[in-house]
Amino acid sequence: MANPESSVWFGKSVAPGSSVNVELQITESYSGRDISIPIRVIRGIDSGPSVFVTGALHGDELNGTGAIRSLIADPEFVLQRGTVIMVPVLNVLGFERHSRYLPDRRDLNRCFPGNASGSMATRMAKVIFDAIVRECDFGIDLHTAAVRRTNYPNIRTDFKNTECMRIAQAFGAGVILDGKGPKGSFRREATAVGCPTVVVEGGEVWKVEPSVVDCMTRGIVNVLKELDMMDGEPEIPDNQVRIRTTKWVRAERGGFLDLHVGPGSTVVTGQPMATNSSLVHEDQNRLEAPFDGIVIGMSTLPAVQPGEPVFHLGKLSSSKTAARVERNTQADDMQRMAQEHLSTNVQVVDPVGDVESAETPED
Repeated sequence: MANPESSVWFGKSVAPGSSVNVELQITESYSGRDISIPIRVIRGIDSGPSVFVTGALHGDELNGTGAIRSLIADPEFVLQRGTVIMVPVLNVLGFERHSRYLPDRRDLNRCFPGNASGSMATRMAKVIFDAIVRECDFGIDLHTAAVRRTNYPNIRTDFKNTECMRIAQAFGAGVILDGKGPKGSFRREATAVGCPTVVVEGGEVWKVEPSVVDCMTRGIVNVLKELDMMDGEPEIPDNQVRIRTTKWVRAERGGFLDLHVGPGSTVVTGQPMATNSSLVHEDQNRLEAPFDGIVIGMSTLPAVQPGEPVFHLGKLSSSKTAARVERNTQADDMQRMAQEHLSTNVQVVDPVGDVESAETPED
């Protein structure tokens, strides 16, 4: 059914079938000037759900920004029903400083739903939450790995929430991780107030990586098609793998790493994942896979000290499952390209011989 009436978003009237650029004032600067978030509101001709898509909640995580900007600029991105709220940069203060955090050193993604009389971070969170989350029916929050790490594209959601799982599966990532998210996080608190929200992770900070952007843009369009806001069927890869258990594989000794697997690689129990040694290749030791799994994320910094995280490994049920996941990755062009492109950001080499024989012999 057509919706002939305009609706008001962030103080501006948005007619059916139109797009409007608006701003949401979130705080004031030291000089007393308004600080606002730029937003694009897109309405379809007909009635339907309202969905927010946010990037750079951490101010240095820009792949989501690139994905949102790509869709805004795409003339073929046409909404038929409902409303999409596109927010390229949610944390503008962190973005301006090339920082993950706010100027008060707080993580905005631990401050929701906010507090109107609290710290700067919680006041900002309150404005964002009330103006965006409480006005929407679903949410997609786009992230990357933290500094000096990279993530293979994956989506994170609460498996027990039917609507969250609906949009997580429709997104079309090859890997879906279980979890509500930390207390105070955007997606957890949004879901708690009746706006089912998922988090997408992919790539590195301070970059717009084409293969990650492609995964994110396809996923956003898939969700909108699933919600009948766009025409067509979602492009969903076969046999998405669901991960309930993850583990960080940490360095046992200090040194320099030779990496044997990259982002998105599948591994079997006992498989060498990295070889660690001194700068002159002495005192070698290996990090091995503690179980059959898939590399969800990993360090891009080869120099490590004992206890530092190297690989974020998602647990698979068996070596047969690992082989199947790898086949499915190669069968989906978008996942395959992401795996190939992200692997170029780290040097992956084959393990050489036995660790014992590689050590310098004693006199």
